[in-house]
Amino acid sequence: VTKREPGTPTAVAAGSRCALTPQGEIVCTYMVQAKLGLNDFKPMLSRSRDGGQTWTEQGFLWPHLHEKDAIFGSVSRSSQSDLYFFGARNPIGKPGETFWSDETQGMIQNELFWARSTDGGKKWSDPKVIPMPIDGSAEAPGAMCVTRAGRWLCCYAPYNTLDPKVVVDRNQVACLRSDDQGKTWRYNSMIRFDSKYSTAAEAWVIELADGRLLGTTWHLNQQDKSDHPNAYALSLDEGETWKPTRSTGIKGQSTGLGALPDGRALFIYNQRKQGEPGVYLALVKPTETDFGVEANEIIWSAEKKTQSGTSGEHDQWQDFSFGEPSVTLLPDNTLLATLWCIQPAGSGIRYVKLKMGSR
Repeated sequence: VTKREPGTPTAVAAGSRCALTPQGEIVCTYMVQAKLGLNDFKPMLSRSRDGGQTWTEQGFLWPHLHEKDAIFGSVSRSSQSDLYFFGARNPIGKPGETFWSDETQGMIQNELFWARSTDGGKKWSDPKVIPMPIDGSAEAPGAMCVTRAGRWLCCYAPYNTLDPKVVVDRNQVACLRSDDQGKTWRYNSMIRFDSKYSTAAEAWVIELADGRLLGTTWHLNQQDKSDHPNAYALSLDEGETWKPTRSTGIKGQSTGLGALPDGRALFIYNQRKQGEPGVYLALVKPTETDFGVEANEIIWSAEKKTQSGTSGEHDQWQDFSFGEPSVTLLPDNTLLATLWCIQPAGSGIRYVKLKMGSR
């Protein structure tokens, strides 16, 4: 979608999510920043009118907010055809500051928000605040899910702030739902871990073809920094309640989801530590007790798993060289996967198009 040639002193890209407009175009949102770790996220949008073969950069979503807020989020589309942008925004105190604290393993106190476009992403409403029910900051790279019945759902991982005195209930993924188009919100835990040392990141929620909701997350150990297999949970009542948290059996990092018409789902994730580094895609048919992995293959190979050869642990995220993949089913039944990368061959937002084989 965008490509920054090696050695070019321009912004790095982060995040990448796609949605189809009612006109059949593909829009891809992503963030740019001066370098990883700075509190200066600026969301942008690129557009393809030929199924993802070529892209045109539309520009920034909210340039009038650049000095006030650092904004990170994702695009999605409702069955009613409107586009939504959900994420978190950090207040900017001074230029060049970081949003992260190694000491607290936390980020600047932020707030969740949503915005809407009714014209295929050309114009957007200003961000509207979603009240957070848990003390702490929010890590929310996943997209909003608008069900066919019209309920809005979004999820996030509670994070520490820069203040070490703020106690955060981190061993969960919070899920918020609204039945009045964002005027009021209710909360419960989409995913809950038994261990007090467990925490979540890069969570996602979608509606499956049969009406069930599926949520996934990266599952981490706060004490020894190890990774557990990614976790998932299902809801049979549009998020009113969630079935017990289960293991996917897949030991990846960031998670992203896409629903298929036959009731199965696509599970896309990063792999920096187990086997060949890159982006993997799994075809799954989840039940309440089993993730139902039918296929699981690498779809993009990384030249470098990190920028300077670190281990790829979560707390070394400022050295990551790719991440936050997403996958979208296109009208011709091809799959469009996107990711951000900083690689020797070039940096920016990369994409892969592929077809699922039959077995």
